[in-house]
Amino acid sequence: MTAILVVDDSAVDRHLVGGLLERDTALRVDYATDGADALRKMGAAVPDLVVTDLMMPEMDGLQLVSAVRSKFPYVPVILTTSQGNEEIAVQALQQGAASYVPKHALARRLLDTVHRVLAVSCRERSYLRLWNCISVAEYALELDNDSSLIGPLVTYLQEHVSRMGLCDETDRMRVGVALEEALTNAMYHGNLQVGSELREDDDRAYCALVEARRNQVPYKERRIHVRARLSRDEAVFVVRDEGTGFDPSGLPDPTDPANLERVSGRGILLMRTFMDEVSFRGMGNEVVLTKRRPGGLNLVANGR
Repeated sequence: MTAILVVDDSAVDRHLVGGLLERDTALRVDYATDGADALRKMGAAVPDLVVTDLMMPEMDGLQLVSAVRSKFPYVPVILTTSQGNEEIAVQALQQGAASYVPKHALARRLLDTVHRVLAVSCRERSYLRLWNCISVAEYALELDNDSSLIGPLVTYLQEHVSRMGLCDETDRMRVGVALEEALTNAMYHGNLQVGSELREDDDRAYCALVEARRNQVPYKERRIHVRARLSRDEAVFVVRDEGTGFDPSGLPDPTDPANLERVSGRGILLMRTFMDEVSFRGMGNEVVLTKRRPGGLNLVANGR
């Protein structure tokens, strides 16, 4: 049976919501008197869905949404809202609530909303189970010199690194920073051949040269090539530009305190700090970044 946890400090409202849900005999309903009580019960037995009131003592619905998203990210939360709580309801939706039902419309809309949210949640859990079946994933992309593509690509690769259980949230952020530095270097320093030294001396001149070269041959014809291979043990990213290359050993040592404020070499420092291994190949226009899964870490969520 599908388990629903109803959270409300009012016994009357709790049993009103529970009675409506129990019209569907496939649903099993349990109850909690506030957010703190709900988290205690979820620690003992994780439900398939939570239906909660917004206004409660000790821990209200808004706080409960945040806590559930943090501790039980694959359990959806539906809010029941009273008139005058619309602004708080919007905040809860922004923080991760799946949907809401006004209390005056519970009889008409609650079961339908629960069924729709459960259907989406079921697909998400099946998707997670599918990820558990993937042993190796490989990607190959070719990007124009368009900086607006870097952010979405980094987010896409971060998501897949997390899905493969290779990192926690802190390392996910660090992988993202390293990838963004590699892609940015490939675009600006590699394909467009605009050096960091110019940015240190004159940022406006740097930006002007970047824009000019986006429309000049041969710079505008160059592409960034990205390959990624993800397994349960490691992620390997290869970023290659079509520029003339460079000698990484010729950069000033970014770990030298005298050079920490310099732009030049900063990206390589971040890549080497945040990844387990960084190497340059060819003429220096191809960088390989490797992130290995720490021993014992396995963060891929199991679908229920």
